[in-house]
This record gives sequence, structure tokens and C-alpha cells, in this order.
Amino acid sequence: MARWCYRHRLVVLLLWVGALFGLGFSASSAGTDYANVFSLPDTDSKKAYDLMEEAFPARAGDTDTVVWKVDEGSVRDAGVRARIQPALEEIAGMKGVGGVTGPYAGAEGAAQVSRDGRIAYAQVTFTDQANAVPKELVQDVVDTARDARRDGLDVELGGQAVQRVQEPPTGLAEMVGLAAAAVVLFLAFGSLFAMLLPIGVAVFGVGTGMFSTQLLSHVTDIPDLAPLLSSLIGLGVGIDYALFIVTRHRKGVLRGMDPEESTVTALDTSGRAVLFAGGTVCIALAGMLVTNLRFLDGVVIGTSLTVVLSVLAATTLLPALLGFLGPRVLSRGQRRRLAATGPEPEKATGLALRWSAGVQRRPRRVAVLALAVMAVLALPVLSLRLGATDQGNDDTTTTTRQAYDLLAEGFGPGFNGPLQVVVSDGDTTALVKDIEGTEGVARVAALPPARGVTVVQVVPTTSPQSEETDTLIDRLRDEVIPGAGVEAHVGGVTAVSKDFATVTGDRLPLFVATIIGLGFLLLLVAFRSLVVPLTAAVMNLVAAAASFGVLVAVFQWGWGLEPLGLGKEGPINAFLPVIMLSLLFGLSMDYQVFLVSRMHEEWVHTRDNARAVRVGLAETSRVINSAALIMVCVFLAFVLSGDSGAAMAGVGLAAAVALDAFVLRTALVPAVMHLLGTSNWWLPAWLDKRLPHLAVEPREETGEAAPHAGGPASAVHGYVRDPAGDPVEGAAVTLMSKGGRQVDRVASLADGSYILSVPAPGTYLLATTAPAYASRARQVLVADEPLAVDVELEPGEVDVPR
Repeated sequence: MARWCYRHRLVVLLLWVGALFGLGFSASSAGTDYANVFSLPDTDSKKAYDLMEEAFPARAGDTDTVVWKVDEGSVRDAGVRARIQPALEEIAGMKGVGGVTGPYAGAEGAAQVSRDGRIAYAQVTFTDQANAVPKELVQDVVDTARDARRDGLDVELGGQAVQRVQEPPTGLAEMVGLAAAAVVLFLAFGSLFAMLLPIGVAVFGVGTGMFSTQLLSHVTDIPDLAPLLSSLIGLGVGIDYALFIVTRHRKGVLRGMDPEESTVTALDTSGRAVLFAGGTVCIALAGMLVTNLRFLDGVVIGTSLTVVLSVLAATTLLPALLGFLGPRVLSRGQRRRLAATGPEPEKATGLALRWSAGVQRRPRRVAVLALAVMAVLALPVLSLRLGATDQGNDDTTTTTRQAYDLLAEGFGPGFNGPLQVVVSDGDTTALVKDIEGTEGVARVAALPPARGVTVVQVVPTTSPQSEETDTLIDRLRDEVIPGAGVEAHVGGVTAVSKDFATVTGDRLPLFVATIIGLGFLLLLVAFRSLVVPLTAAVMNLVAAAASFGVLVAVFQWGWGLEPLGLGKEGPINAFLPVIMLSLLFGLSMDYQVFLVSRMHEEWVHTRDNARAVRVGLAETSRVINSAALIMVCVFLAFVLSGDSGAAMAGVGLAAAVALDAFVLRTALVPAVMHLLGTSNWWLPAWLDKRLPHLAVEPREETGEAAPHAGGPASAVHGYVRDPAGDPVEGAAVTLMSKGGRQVDRVASLADGSYILSVPAPGTYLLATTAPAYASRARQVLVADEPLAVDVELEPGEVDVPR
């Protein structure tokens, strides 16, 4: 496939360009139909909602609020009314506004003025839901209301539609993330063309994914958070996957390979790992379905589709683009050196090699230090509280946050999240009296009944996000309502948020067990080891605890919120743990696969665990850290999205990826693997026979000849000697397929001789190791006749370039 894409690069590029623009045109024509559907069956708030929907059909339009405050006097003063009333009338006359209910409309409006008379509000009802109201109309409403300001009269607006117009321009977060990724890629590659490759692939993957998700929103329920999360994860994995493949391709070109052959090799090695890694991300995202929360179904669809298209772009579009570039994938300096001095050997050097050797020398110290860092960062998770953010968490400079604060000041903190006690049977009068006498209740008002259903509005004394409000909801459900002898349910946005957090928390253990179990099985099959997947599972839990600790410290405790412009502290969004754990699991599996697959390759070649871990870390740490740095930049850029949920997810995922790559995969995992020794690769023989073979690395190409029925097709034989010509006894001589699978393994005899069986003609890797000697590895081409290969070992422990 890679060769076909390389040779037909113009066709592949045109197909991708056609798909991107075709989907973009279709999505623009169809528009969006995102729907935030919370399905919480068997919860009290859902029963209350069903009763209200039947008895009081909700108005179609979104309702926003205009709030004003005077420094002196009263909002009823003629001067104030003369400025506010014309503005409200002008707003009511705008096309798309269904009506305006203000405090100057007789006795009914008196309740919309605070007790001290300094704060009042009006409700503006649009004819459409918030996401369908034209931004131009909302901006006109905002401008008209705020034009009524004067010295001593402050006017602010709140609501979902208003919140949309104060968000930064769509795509700002993505553009900032791409710019930061471009800088990291240029520093890593030193080539403008090589830097553009991963970005181009990510743009095509994310673009087609988001347009497809937008079209799917007309077919199924997809929340408006899904496209943000899809672009967030799509940019991260799209750039990273292309980075891994381009890095492997550049190494091949530097070693003197033809660009086409280097591309094919890169796709047949790193490309396979990308397919495996992308599959694990999708499996982790699909794990959200076990929570049975319909709100997350659309998130799974959008993010999984974007990941699949990003993988497809990396494995088809990228080889086509590499065909256009040819040797220009290298910097000018690298091309000049290649022409002057010839191919460069592939060898880990510099900081990566020194760090890897340092971890091998002091594994206990490195492991203890890394664990201490993760434990300290994980401590705040003990006070984790799930809930829902609202406009009270917006930045203090926004009009929605200021309107929220004014309503809380004038009508009490609970006014922004009233509870709705829906009574279907019983004495409402007695219930209202009991609720009035309940601790934590500020005001109670029973609305006129309809179809046998009465709604009692309850305004708490505390804010919607406070723990005291959660306690009040429990008290109403467990004590007050049963004590009044009525059939009633507690609903409202605040009660729904509480129930959603409770349901999510109850189902979280099953979800965690599912994704950890799936990850264990995948790594077990991929690396034929019990310890490696067990270590990865523990590391995933450690990374999750530390990243949630950072989230709690920032968003729940408020550390650094003001400097970051992230608003006010509050609970962690209830849906975030499920989404973050899915993405964290998938991304950490990527790094685990790229790191351990190189270690596993070295292990099967040499059977030397210390060398395998040292070489694997030295040769992969730089690309893993570069990939992680790109993801951190992309995720942090979503702080600029204007969406508190996306900002929270961005900070949490940035912390998770940074800790996972820079602490766990670079320090803790290799240190633990050094301490465990050869136990890392232990697998019972009976289990090895029953496990399927998953080719993360390329399959062996041993030619078309089949093994002879009576024995091996051929053999490799020879002698192992030192530089003086003396035989080396007990040297481990291993014959490996090109895919890394062990074909045969023997120990040299007293005279240094060895003989290995070969099942079929083809190209193999011959690896030789012995104590006190440097390891040797070389490719051998075996035909139908036995092949003689003598091996000379050099003293020392130096890694031999391969």
C-alpha cells in the first residue's frame, strides 16, 4: 500500500483534497445540529423532567438575561427606567426575539427587582435554541442593552446565546496549537518541508473528521463539545503519528536508502505501530460506551472517527507527500553531508544516550524520585468533587460572569440554579410549608398546576456548585418529600448535574476496569509478556491520578486560575474523568508501544535485558519527548477555545501527556524494567501457545520457498572468535527474521563453532552476544545452500550501530 501511494502520489493527493473540500462544502451547506442530550434513566431528576415536559411543554427558544444595577437610588427611578425600557423595547422588536419580560410590567415584574431595589433583570426569549440563534442577532442584543449604560448604571447579559458571542473566533485554539507544533517540529527536524509534513497530514485528518462529525450531527445526537474534543485529540495524534513515520523515513534516507524504499520501510515498521496505536486509542474511546451515558455516545463517534481518519491520512497521504519531497525531507546541511561523506550510521548519541545510561546505573534512585513526583501531584485527587461548570466559572472580564455575579448579589447565590420540586400527587400546601422550614432554603414558590402536576420553585441559600446545595437536594429527597406524604421529584439543572455526577462516579470503576483490561490484553499479545502489560496498567493508573491531581489543584482549588484567565474555581466536570481517562489511556499506549517495541526488538536479538532497555530508551526517548511536547502545546492551546469544558480537558490532558512522557516513559518505566531484569519478558509456555500473534513489527519476508518436509531448507554455520583468532565458547548466536521473530538460537561450542537451522531462503538478522564482548549484528542472505559466516567479537560493552 505504501509503495502504491508513493508511486501514485498525485492521485492520492487529489483524492484527499477532493474529500476535504467535498466534505467541507457539504457540511457548510447542511449546517450543524448538535444536541446536548442527557439521558439519566432511573434518576429522580429525569422523572421530574418527564413530568414537566408532559404538563408544561417547554418553549422552543433559548432564554437569556439582561441584568442592571445602580450605584445609588433604585432601578425603579424614572431616570433609570428611561434608559432601560427603550432598550428592552428595541430588543423585543428585533427579528428572532420572541419576547422580553421585564420588571416594569406591573405586579408580575416586581419579583424581578432585588429587595434593596438596586438590581433588576429582564428575560429575553429567542425563537430558536442557543446554538441556532444567529450571532449577529445576539451581538445586536448585547450592544443595545449595554448602550443603556451610564455612570452609576451597569448593564450585563447572561445566558447560553450570549456566551457564544463572547467566545474567541472558531479555530483560534487550533491555529495556536498548530503554530506551537510547527516550532517544535522545525527544531526537531531542521527542515521546513519535513516540518510541514506532519502538520499537513493532521490538517487533512482533523478537517475530514470534523466535517464528517458535523454531517453526522443531523443523523444522531452529538454534543457541541464533540467537535472541540475531536479537533483536540485529532491534532495531537495526527501530528504525532506522522512524526513517528517521518522520523523513521529520514533515518532511512540518511543511511543511504532510496527515498521510495525508505518510505516503504518506514510505513512497514512505524506505520504498523501507528495502526496499532490508533486502534488502541479507538478501543479506549469506545470504552466510554460501557458507562451507558448517552451524552458520551456522540463524543465517542466524533473522536473515534477523527482518529481513524488521522491514521488513514498518516498511512496513505503521508507516503504520497514523501514521494513529492524525495530527498528534500532532509535539511540542506544533511543533504550536503550525505553527498560528501556518504550514509550516516544510526546511533543514539548525546543527552538521550547519557540519560539512558544514567537510568541503568541508578534505577532505584530514578524510580523513587519519579514515584515521589507523581505521588505529590496525585495528592489533590483525594478531594476530587465531580459536578458541572456554569457561567459562574467564566472569566471575570466576561459579561456572562458579571451578570451571574449581579444576580447572585441581588437575589442570592442560589438564584442562578433554582431547584424544581415536581409534585404529581399529594398535598402541595403541606409540602411547601415543610420546604420553607428546611435548612438551606431561601425562597419557595408554587406555580399554578397544570394537568395534575404542580411545580414548586425552590431557591437555595447557596450557589449551584456548592456542597451545601447537594446536601439540600439529598435532604429534600430523603426527608422532606417522604415526610410530607406526597409523590414528588426534585429536578432542575442543578439536580440534573448532581445526578449526572453521581451516575458517572458509580460507573467509573467499571469503565476503568474495562479500558485497563483491554490495554493489558493488547500488550500481552503484542509483546508476549505478562510483566510489561502489568507495568503499563499500573503506570496508566499512576498517570491518571497525578493528572487529576493537577486538575483539582487548578480548577477546584483555583491555583493559577486568574493568571491563566480560566475564571473561577468549581467542581470538575462530571463527564471529564471518562473522556480524559479514555484519551490518556490511548495516548499512553502509543508511547508504551513505541518505547517497548524497540526494547522488545533488542531483547529478542540479544536476550540482554539491560541492553534492551538501555538501547530502547536511548533510541526512542527523543522522538517520544518531541511528540509529547507537540501534544502538550496543542492541548494547552485549547485554553483559548472559550469553552470551560474544553479548557479543563486541555489542561488535564496536557498535564497527563507531560507526566506520562517526561516522567513515566522516560524515567519510571525504564528504571522499573532495569530492576525487574529478565522477568520483564516472562510468559508461561502454555499461554504463549494459545495467544494469537499480533504483528506490531513487520512480518518476516523469507521468500516464497516453503520449508522442506524433511527438515530445514538450509543452514547458517561458522565460528565465533575474538580479535586474536581464539574461539569464544558459550556465545549466544541468534537468527532472527526481518520482522524480529526468533528463528533459531544456539551457543557456540568450545572451538567457537555454531550451526543454525534456516526454514526457508531469505534475508535474516544474525546477532551474536557474549559476556565481556560487544554485541554484533548483521544481515545475511541465505539461499538454498548452507551459508558460512564467521563472527569476530570485540571486547567491551559499546553499543554497535545497526
